[in-house]
Amino acid sequence: MEKELRNLYKKLGLRYQSHPWHGINIGKKSPEEVMSFIEMTPSDSVKYEIDKESGYIKVDRPQKFSNIVPALYGFLPQTYCAESVAEYCMEQTGKTDLLGDNDPLDICVLTERNITHGNIIVPAIPIGGFRMIDDGEADDKIIAVLKGDEVYEKWQSIEDCPEAIVKRLKHYFLTYKGIPGEVAPKVEITHVYGKEEALEVIKRSRQDYITHFGEIEEELSKATLDLMSLKE
Repeated sequence: MEKELRNLYKKLGLRYQSHPWHGINIGKKSPEEVMSFIEMTPSDSVKYEIDKESGYIKVDRPQKFSNIVPALYGFLPQTYCAESVAEYCMEQTGKTDLLGDNDPLDICVLTERNITHGNIIVPAIPIGGFRMIDDGEADDKIIAVLKGDEVYEKWQSIEDCPEAIVKRLKHYFLTYKGIPGEVAPKVEITHVYGKEEALEVIKRSRQDYITHFGEIEEELSKATLDLMSLKE
């Protein structure tokens, strides 16, 4: 019966598009290799983000100034930044009273290829990240390279990444919310960390997701089996 149910789920997947946050698997080799969902590309002049309820990409706001995201930008499916991610941030910074931002974990994917289309799934290899705190919330940014990229895949850790690219990414995140003449939210990047810490942040975001949303596929399978047994 369980095998039949799994086949049924596969057939449903052929007919209905999965929710990008909850319906896409992060990958069997996670956290070393991950599937990322891309919302924005460097060519976008509008900030797009996922609508959490529907799963569709929505316009968050036009990019009012010259800030352009310098990499493919999106999130890791089936992750969530809450208690465990915030706890790790406090451990590493010595800060207190931080919260998670209650969003999926953000990721920037570097590639030498000119990808101009968002709303896509991209296989990526994490190499590091930014420990970013946005107005009292842990808001880590994982830095990764496109799997199979002939140029960037040679970078095994963020230490291999040219300093100019790291500065460009930092500048974007430290300024993209700033509006001249207005008080900007307090955003700081306390650390640029390497691959080991990036993998730990991904693991913790998975823990937070399971805590808040459960193991969705397993729960759906169990619920269906329970319904079948009731009918019998």
